[in-house]
Amino acid sequence: MMRCVAALLTALMLLTPATHAANDVFEENEEPAEVVEVEQDWRLLLVNPWNKLPEDLEPELESLPNGLQVDARIFDDLTAMLTDCQKAGLRPVVCSAYRTKQTQTRLHNNKIARLQAAGYSKEAAVREAGRWVAVPGTSEHQTGLAVDLVSASYQVLNRKQEQTKEQKWLMEHCWEYGFILRFPSDKSDVTGIGYEPWHYRYVGKETALAMRDSGLCLEEYLTALESTQKNVQDVHTQENQAVDKPGNVGKRKGRVCGAGPQDVSERNRA
Repeated sequence: MMRCVAALLTALMLLTPATHAANDVFEENEEPAEVVEVEQDWRLLLVNPWNKLPEDLEPELESLPNGLQVDARIFDDLTAMLTDCQKAGLRPVVCSAYRTKQTQTRLHNNKIARLQAAGYSKEAAVREAGRWVAVPGTSEHQTGLAVDLVSASYQVLNRKQEQTKEQKWLMEHCWEYGFILRFPSDKSDVTGIGYEPWHYRYVGKETALAMRDSGLCLEEYLTALESTQKNVQDVHTQENQAVDKPGNVGKRKGRVCGAGPQDVSERNRA
């Protein structure tokens, strides 16, 4: 539990602007510092069965050597991960990356058709298909931030993929490059998607590390991060209110959310 909290606090500090860190004492009549809101981080975009893609999302894409495309902002880290995996003597293959809405619709409809052919009713087929192929508008592949990676020696998308040397390496090292295994085997009830030991999502190196240390999936992490941020903001609000009381103005500074280690060093020198 403590490791989880520490990881979240570390991520919160890294994701929050570090402003007003150099000053530690109010000048006479200076207003208390405002709590700085965390700006929306593109790397933490949540897309799942309950959170649809933003309607205005149009990622700038860059092509991989095999012609597939990803969000240009993740290209370098993805390339570095694949290169290092290859240097380890392995052969990872990007079998799916960015998808248009049309492509996602075709894949989803094909999955429904296969399930119906296997004996599922239309309603059951639609429900089951959504666990494995996201409904159009709710797929991370449409963001350009997700890739499906497989072993060149085994390119079937099933549970056996986790047994390949490539997946074992990727699961151990992906966080170093800012990626997470998006749909773990024990989080299906939270993510709404079945276990996919091939689907990797870019969230940034700091967040990937915090998620590895905390053991949380993206939905859990964002919920915990929001709660942690709110608690920190509440503390700062209380501090600012205390400063506003008669006789307190000029005595101490209202901390800025995520101001960082410099606050501590300045305070120790005071």
